Amino acid sequence: MRNNAAPSERPKQYACRLHAAVMALALSLSLSACLSLAPEYERPILPVAPSWPTDAPDAGQSTAADVAWRDYFPDPQLQALIARALEHNRDLRIAVQRVEEARAAYGVHRADQFPTVQAGGSYIRFRTPGGILGSQPIDGAGYSVSLTESNWELDFWGRVRNLKDAALENYLASDASRRAATLTLIKQVADAYLLLREFDERIAIAHQTIATRTESLRIFRRRYEVGATSRLDLTQSQILLEQARTLAAQLQQQRATDAHALDVLVGSPTALSPLARLDDNSIRADLGAGLPSQLLENRPDIVAAEHQLRAADANIGAARAAFFPRITLTGALGTSSTALQDLFSSNTGAWIFLPSVSLPVFDAGRNRSNLDLEEARQKEALAQYEKSIQSAFRDVADALSAREWLADQVQSARATLDAQTERARLARLRYDSGATPFLEVLDAQRDLLDAQQALVQIRRALLSSRVALYSALGGNLEHEARVGQPPSIAGHSTSQDPSQ
Repeated sequence: MRNNAAPSERPKQYACRLHAAVMALALSLSLSACLSLAPEYERPILPVAPSWPTDAPDAGQSTAADVAWRDYFPDPQLQALIARALEHNRDLRIAVQRVEEARAAYGVHRADQFPTVQAGGSYIRFRTPGGILGSQPIDGAGYSVSLTESNWELDFWGRVRNLKDAALENYLASDASRRAATLTLIKQVADAYLLLREFDERIAIAHQTIATRTESLRIFRRRYEVGATSRLDLTQSQILLEQARTLAAQLQQQRATDAHALDVLVGSPTALSPLARLDDNSIRADLGAGLPSQLLENRPDIVAAEHQLRAADANIGAARAAFFPRITLTGALGTSSTALQDLFSSNTGAWIFLPSVSLPVFDAGRNRSNLDLEEARQKEALAQYEKSIQSAFRDVADALSAREWLADQVQSARATLDAQTERARLARLRYDSGATPFLEVLDAQRDLLDAQQALVQIRRALLSSRVALYSALGGNLEHEARVGQPPSIAGHSTSQDPSQ
C-alpha cells in the first residue's frame, strides 16, 4: 500500500514504528530472563575444624586483612624488591593476560543475550536483452537499505544467561587466581631475600673464622719452627683453616644461585649490598590468624575455587535448558527503489519476520551426556573447593606452629652458641697449659662454627615462617603495584559485573 501521508507526517510514523519495535524488544528481553534451571548455590560447610589446632598457638594481634604488605615487610630493600617484582615478573604478567582473556570471553557470552542487528545497503545496475522479459532490451538500476537481525534466541529457559553467568564466574576466578599469584610472588621474593641475607651473614662468619684461623696457623707454624709444638698440631690447625675456606666457598656458590633466582623473580638484575646481616625485625611478628572462616573471604585461591564452583552450577543450568525448545527470531526491515531520491519517500518499504522453534527429538543421548558431564565437573569443582580450604587450613596451622617452635629453637641455639664459645675458650686454655691435646681444641672450634651457622639458619627460618603465615592467611593486596595491570582489573570488586 502506498504511503499517502504528507511528507511532514512520515517522520512521526517512523518514530511510532521504532517505539513499537523497542517495546517489543524490551518485552522479549524480560520474558527471556524469567527462568533459570541452574541449581541454587549454597556455600558448602567448612570441611575443617572451627578453630586452629592446639599445637599451633595464635598469639598475634593484627589480622592479615588489616596489614598491607608494605607494612608487614618494613625493610626498605625488601619493599623495593617486591615492588619491582610486581611490575616486572613475567609469571604475573601472564596471570594478568589470562584475566583479560576471561574478561573478553565473558563479553562474548554477554553479547549473546542481545539481538545482533546489521545495517546494509546495496546498489545494482543491470541490462537484459530483448526477447527475455520483453521485445526490447531493459536497462535498470536498484538501491536498497536494510536492518537485519538473525537467529536471536529468546532465552526462556536461561541457557544463554547461564552461559553468561558461567563466563562471569570464570572471569572472577581468573582475577582471584591473579591475586593468588601476586601473593605467591611476594612470598617467593621475601623468602629469596631472607635466604640471601642468611648467606651473607654466614659468609661473614666464615670469613671472620678464616681470619682467626689464619692467624692461629701462623702462630702454630712459628711454634713448630722453634720446636714448641708438634707437626700433628700444625697439621690439625691447617685442617681447621681449610675447612673454613671450603665452607666459605660453598656458601658463596649457594648465594650466587639464590641471587640468580631472585633476579628471575624480580624480573631484572638486582644489586643488593653483599655481606649484610639478617635483621630480626625485617618481618613483623604480631600477626594473628583470626578464625578459619575468615580464610573464605581473604585467601585468593579459595575465592577462585568458589567462583569455579559457581560457574559449574551455571553450566548445569545451561545443559538442562538444552532439553527444552529453543525459540529464535529472524527479521529484516528495509526499503528499496530504482531511484536513489525515492528510496525513502515512495512506497518502497519491505520487512520480514521469521520466528522458529526447534525441539530436540533424537540426539543419541548427547544432551543427557552433556548434562552428566557438567554435573561431574560440578562435583569435581566442589571437591577442589573443599581441598583448597583444607590446604589453606594446613598452611596456616603449619605456619603458626613453625613460628611458635622456631622462636624456641632460636633461644636454644643462642644458648648453645654461648656454651660452645665458652667451651672453645676453655679448650684453648687447657691446650696452652698442656692439660689436653690439640684434638680437643679442634673439636671445640668445629662445633663453635657449626653453632654459629646453625643460629643464623634458624633465625632465617623463623622470619620465613612469618612470611609463610602472611601468605597462608591471604595477605592484604589493596595497595599492590598497578604497573602492567589493566585499569579495569585494578580495584575491581568480585561482586560487580565487569562489563558495567
